[in-house]
Amino acid sequence: MFHPTSMPMERGWVGRVDGDEVVHLAAQTLQHLFTGGGSARDHARYPLAEVRFLSPLPTPPSVRVFDPDGSFDFANPAAVVGPGSSVKAPKSSAVAVDAGLAGLVGLDAVKAVSPVARLRAPALAPPKDRDFGIVLGPWFTTMDEAPPAPTVHAAGAGGAAEAHAAGFDWEAARSFAAENTVLRVGDLLVAPAAVVLEIPPGPIAVDVEGCGTLELTLEAAG
Repeated sequence: MFHPTSMPMERGWVGRVDGDEVVHLAAQTLQHLFTGGGSARDHARYPLAEVRFLSPLPTPPSVRVFDPDGSFDFANPAAVVGPGSSVKAPKSSAVAVDAGLAGLVGLDAVKAVSPVARLRAPALAPPKDRDFGIVLGPWFTTMDEAPPAPTVHAAGAGGAAEAHAAGFDWEAARSFAAENTVLRVGDLLVAPAAVVLEIPPGPIAVDVEGCGTLELTLEAAG
């Protein structure tokens, strides 16, 4: 989702990054795009330098965050915000960022992945330790274009770390999530964090090789 910097809007348009341009697509949301088979008519083109990216999935129907053992916890869809967002830290608590990939559920498979930074306050009791910030973006990369084991690099004022996001079976995760229930197009599956970094307030960047760089700001508790 994006809007031209000269035309600010709250929800924005669905777009496709094409080299140094963004193509406006004839779809209301990503859910509509993938429900319709993943293609839509092209509208106008805008220079990449002249657009602002919003959350590519503003309100997912559900968010499931997976652990390395294959189990998952539900997360708060209302906590999902887009690139460039500022998230306020809980009072009297250090914050860690779990950096990696999130997958977008389509009609019959996970269709695309996006960089994600899930913020946690380890000093707080679950589930409130992880209820306040899931930053997603800047865009989704389709599975056929995403590297199978991209390098994830996270950096903030407190330091930096990187690792490979490898070994997560998206289809197995989707199948497990679908047992005894119905998944909706736009449900979000968050893979186990590739990088965990404790960070002080300030700017944070999460770069996923081949999938884009996600920037956000952690604000000190007021």
